[in-house]
Amino acid sequence: MAVDRQHVLKQAAALLTRRATTPMDEIARAAGISRATLHRHFAGRDALIRALEDLGIEQFTQAMDAARLDEGNAADALRRLIAEAEPVAGVLAFLFTENQLFESGEINAGWALLDDRITALFRRGQEQGDFRIDLSSAWLTEAFYGLIGAGAWAVHEGRVARNDLNHSIAELLLGGIRRSMEK
Repeated sequence: MAVDRQHVLKQAAALLTRRATTPMDEIARAAGISRATLHRHFAGRDALIRALEDLGIEQFTQAMDAARLDEGNAADALRRLIAEAEPVAGVLAFLFTENQLFESGEINAGWALLDDRITALFRRGQEQGDFRIDLSSAWLTEAFYGLIGAGAWAVHEGRVARNDLNHSIAELLLGGIRRSMEK
């Protein structure tokens, strides 16, 4: 029987985004395979997490592409990005807190590519005079990631309604970064 790697990763992501300590045998069961089969495809938890990282980066890249970050004004592009990122927000929230991905010294180059695109969006908003210039575009990028991750956990825990998530993130972030014309 052929194992659908994408299916296994999606099942792992669904479980790990709800409970980061989910055991490998539970992940295997959810994917409809044995633990031995899971280990043949992912030589341990670290390999599975790295594969999830690749999947998360790929999915977030697709969300960025769908958001058309270079079109229109930066605030509208940011709203589109928040909406497009919502389906992958849980995986991103899990990955952001997986220290093993960032402590080993070898950070996946995909993160830098994502950072560059988001930072460029914030920088464009600053250059167009729409976003505050006293906050660096790198900081705004980190704030964006933080809100996406926090929002995903809040929805998961039932503290925020999924239907309110995109609006809440966009309004909080844009309310804090819009440049005020008052002196």
